[in-house]
Amino acid sequence: MPTSASRGWLVGAGTNLLNPKVGVFYIATIPQFLPAGVPPLLMGAILAGVHAALTMGRFSVLISGGRWARRWLSSPRSLRVIDRITGVVLLGFGGTLAVESVTGGAPALRP
Repeated sequence: MPTSASRGWLVGAGTNLLNPKVGVFYIATIPQFLPAGVPPLLMGAILAGVHAALTMGRFSVLISGGRWARRWLSSPRSLRVIDRITGVVLLGFGGTLAVESVTGGAPALRP
């Protein structure tokens, strides 16, 4: 049985290869960057490889950032801060609704 990381990679690769939007993207964009006199299949494959390498780099940064954010956001201190900010925002929304219900409309904003 494959590990969860390899299974995730296989599912993602299969989904991407079976997605018609990916093929349409390459057909629409790669020909614009093919220089004259170069075999189109070879240059297209090179450009697709560059795109894949850049995408892998970007996703690596996003995954690393997500792991860091998960550790930070799951700490008790972060949860308390998030709960307090959410409470203040909800109190603000409730206060605005209360003012609107008493005055009959939203307050006018003046520059």
